[in-house]
Amino acid sequence: MATGKRYRAAVIGGSGYGGAELVRRLLIHPDVELCRVASVDFVGEPLSAAHPSLEGATELRFEELSPAEAARGMDVVLLGLPHTVAAAKVPELAAIPGLRVVDMSGDFRLKDAAAYERWYKHTHPCPERLADFVYGLPELSREAIRRSRFVASPGCFATTIELALLPLARAGLLGGVVHVQGITGSSGAGVVPAAGTHHPVRAGNLRTYKPLEHQHVPEVVEALAQAGARDLALRFVPISAPLGRGILVTAFVELPEAWTQERLDALYRETFAGEPFVRVPRKRLPEVAAVSGSNFAEVGVAVGAALAGRRTVTAFGALDNLIKGGAGQAIQNMNLMLALDERASLADPGPWPP
Repeated sequence: MATGKRYRAAVIGGSGYGGAELVRRLLIHPDVELCRVASVDFVGEPLSAAHPSLEGATELRFEELSPAEAARGMDVVLLGLPHTVAAAKVPELAAIPGLRVVDMSGDFRLKDAAAYERWYKHTHPCPERLADFVYGLPELSREAIRRSRFVASPGCFATTIELALLPLARAGLLGGVVHVQGITGSSGAGVVPAAGTHHPVRAGNLRTYKPLEHQHVPEVVEALAQAGARDLALRFVPISAPLGRGILVTAFVELPEAWTQERLDALYRETFAGEPFVRVPRKRLPEVAAVSGSNFAEVGVAVGAALAGRRTVTAFGALDNLIKGGAGQAIQNMNLMLALDERASLADPGPWPP
């Protein structure tokens, strides 16, 4: 059925929470037609079988397809698969001339296969393709994303930390040990409940997991080094919270006394001036409720009193882990790769109250 849209897209791995956001945003996209959704779950069933909010929104059904079958006639394929599973699909997709691929897993975010093995506890399934992928943080690598056929969208924690610290990295102020705490909602754990993530143990509870060993650490270090950080050592502690969605990070940085609140506020506003999806609130600090349900992120800083010529600066970041931290950013990257309006299908603000 002709739609008049300029491009055709398929999603591989569309039954999870990230897949739900990919599908929802693609269905309302003005320039891209969602043509196929491949999955090993719900095969033959309508998309609403996994995503009730899509009841009546589309006639598409989940299909069990090879990568080549899913990509046939497509301009772009978006991968919503777990790590190692995504990498196994890439060789077949890469062999299709002109096809663009956006991967939401962690398989191609790192340039070093040995680092991948250390942090993800697996031998990389497709190391020969690592160099082909551009790291998909638009605020850092917009022009490279535009030129690329293959983009690795960043992780949710990684995006939040990188945006919170990007102004300091670009100003040459970021280096050495930086301590970060990140609080995340339960949707980041995926659609399948586990002993430590399902509602009875998550509601009314705060607990840490993977302290100092979270797999997003090396991609943050790589990205911020690209932005200008020097000898960065990230000490990151993630915390699970009784939220459905959303991330709030707090990073602690020591800066010279000359970096006052006013000066840092100006630096953050200048860094993100013109960025379509990063806000620097003027009268409050970032919060999850302000960005939940949207592709917007918020960043900000709070500056402590000077002591012995130094100040402790706390940098904050907040976003929706499923949208700017996941599927929304993947679509933002797709828009750039297809030379479309970067904001297409993503410009809506989140609901209030959330």
